[in-house]
Amino acid sequence: MQLTKVTTIQLAPTAPFNFDATFHKPDHFTTGDNYWEPGVRRQTFHWLGRTLGLTFSDAGSVDHPAIRVDIHYDSQLEEHYLESLAAEICYRYNLDLDLTGFYAAFGSDAVLGPILSRWRGMRPGHPSSLYEYLIIGIVLQNATVKRSIQMFQALLEHYGTLLSFDGHDLWCFWPPGRLASISEEDLRAIKVGYRARSIKRIDDAFASGQLDELTLRQQDRETQRRELLKLYGVGPATVWYLLMDVFHHWDFFDHISPWEQKIYSKVFFDRDPEDPAPVDDLLAHFDRYGGYKQLAVHYIWEDLWWKRKNEPVPWLEKLIRT
Repeated sequence: MQLTKVTTIQLAPTAPFNFDATFHKPDHFTTGDNYWEPGVRRQTFHWLGRTLGLTFSDAGSVDHPAIRVDIHYDSQLEEHYLESLAAEICYRYNLDLDLTGFYAAFGSDAVLGPILSRWRGMRPGHPSSLYEYLIIGIVLQNATVKRSIQMFQALLEHYGTLLSFDGHDLWCFWPPGRLASISEEDLRAIKVGYRARSIKRIDDAFASGQLDELTLRQQDRETQRRELLKLYGVGPATVWYLLMDVFHHWDFFDHISPWEQKIYSKVFFDRDPEDPAPVDDLLAHFDRYGGYKQLAVHYIWEDLWWKRKNEPVPWLEKLIRT
């Protein structure tokens, strides 16, 4: 689909705001639905039944932030639609997040303080809807990064829409319910393996109205957790990620995967990743960050991956390969 029409809106995040550290996360696995370069992020976006191409451009500074959003489309966009789109972008990327208390509490922390200075204004933003995040989570289960990329690309090519805008061709996610006429056998045929059943049932749950993201956002954390665990193929590990990335709970930290255990052990205790610290010790260590646990670990985690983006981190490379 060629998107030839363009309209522009301006967004004003709370200060301070770090554009690149918010709109690009080096730890996210590579997909065909976005393209980042310093100061600019292009991505596809499915919102309220329409497929869009978005170009985000840094139009301000850390202390006086502004974002220009060029919206590429193929049919008329009403004012109320643009307002709802702007609100959704602000929500997903935490553009209204007040970091004052977090910085005041930990700006002098021996470990976190220097990282806060380096990445001042970074938000833990994520571009995906709950439905999209769940599908991505399923293809990440028990698979190497290479294998996950292959599966996700196959799904996009079969059920997504290729959008051409702003000089780029990027795939756009399909809407919930798109797989209603697709069988598990069809999904297995594109080599997603046993995940076909989970993908199919997740799609059915959203299409039937069993789960509605906007409604769930208004519920308390325990209700969100309980409803998410009802979904087929969704376990505590996936829910833990969802509660932060999709529902923005910064004080909830009760799960560490074996892979993350190795990385956290090296970063926080300088232990050999092959002889990691016990999970309970790591969780107890994070308690020092109180109601900001998720934000603190996000900053430390992203600092490591940005470092890797600019120079090799030998011990981390070994873990990524395995």
